[in-house]
Amino acid sequence: MIAKVPALVGFHHVALICSDYRRSRAFYTDLLGLEVLAEHYRAERDSWKLDLALPDGGQLELFSFPGAPPRPSYPEAQGLRHLALAVAALEPWVVHLEGAGIAVEPIRVDEYTGRRFCFFQDPDGLPLELYEVSR
Repeated sequence: MIAKVPALVGFHHVALICSDYRRSRAFYTDLLGLEVLAEHYRAERDSWKLDLALPDGGQLELFSFPGAPPRPSYPEAQGLRHLALAVAALEPWVVHLEGAGIAVEPIRVDEYTGRRFCFFQDPDGLPLELYEVSR
């Protein structure tokens, strides 16, 4: 029998591994505007760990590991499919990203919720979604 435990209280963080730390750091801080909470270089691993704050209290952890293999995206592999970021309005973000040279897929409508969304990729090809939560 499984013991009863208190309910989960929320989402805390997602950890991402990048191939080029400086490029990914700039993407997530400068382009997406995430706040740096902490940044550590771990000499014994020749690795960086960057903690980034999301506006709702969640966090992204960005890691660099030398020689990490690329993420299989096509065909889609098991595991994390994409990371969805909530926005108040899609159009300003699409203009911002495209102005920075980031390809953004056409805006679509979620057939179940009626909400609008679109996809783009981080520097390592991780699919990111912008999901419009107000309108």
